[in-house]
Amino acid sequence: MLPISVPPVPYGATAVRPDWADLPAALRDAITARIGVPVTAAVTAGGGFTRGFAAVLTAADGDRVFVKAASRSDQPHVADWYAREAAITAILPAVVPAPRLRWTLDAAGHTVVCFDAIDGRMPRLPWAPDDLDATLTAWATAAAALREPPAELLRVGLPTLADLLRADLSWWGEIVAGREALPAVPSHAAARLAELAALEAALPAYATGGGVIHCDLRLDNVLIDGGGAAWICDWNWPCLGPAWFDTAGLLVTAYASGLDADALFAAHPTARDAPADALDATLAALCGHWLTRSAAGATDASPHLRAHARWSGGIALTWLSARRGWS
Repeated sequence: MLPISVPPVPYGATAVRPDWADLPAALRDAITARIGVPVTAAVTAGGGFTRGFAAVLTAADGDRVFVKAASRSDQPHVADWYAREAAITAILPAVVPAPRLRWTLDAAGHTVVCFDAIDGRMPRLPWAPDDLDATLTAWATAAAALREPPAELLRVGLPTLADLLRADLSWWGEIVAGREALPAVPSHAAARLAELAALEAALPAYATGGGVIHCDLRLDNVLIDGGGAAWICDWNWPCLGPAWFDTAGLLVTAYASGLDADALFAAHPTARDAPADALDATLAALCGHWLTRSAAGATDASPHLRAHARWSGGIALTWLSARRGWS
């Protein structure tokens, strides 16, 4: 078995958010009025890296909903993300295992979105094989349903993965060009900057075509329900590209769990049409992004964001190094 690594802070404890009682009274009143009966309990989401409100609310009639809210003046970017998530989730094909949108609301200067609450839990690390199998199955189902991009989603306006890669996942190239500082990496990686940059640079050409992908498929965007089925949440960033990219990103934590991530990738339906070095190119781009961003200094997001990026980048680089025989 491969060595097991876990992040410095569990994914279920990364969030720094306001609780229900911290929201402005006018906002709580508006949400309660939209629900239709008083809110009797609220459980704030522990996962995630934004500071927006996110909680499961239980109503007096026993109904449970998942509500997100962000101030349009203090957190305009988060408010925009929530609004986009609602717009996209509302038109996902029914077969996609994602929480369904109930309603949206603009009140007290906040954007509010409400989804069905999934009675479930975030997967834990190290991955339990049943949880990972359920998640990979859910992603295969979603990817198959989105392989032909639905017209409604295209009308929302989706970027291409290739463009996103060129804009935000080309850090080894920036380092080689002297426009970005080299983050802390093992000596064997520092000696292979040209190879890392070449792998990263090959990825956009591989990322053309494909359907709609999640583009942020991580353990903390998954819930496992009481029956063991997985649900994929937080559809903020879907784009057009090959589904194997998300599969590779998800499996970084499987590699950290000591599992045979190479075999899991090769066996997944989304990897059937992946180029031979697509996994290596993806790992190069991801570890360059994560390691560079981990050294970017203070952030107004979760204080745990940089540490998680450092851990994720280190795991992705270790996996890539093992695949390439670097030492």
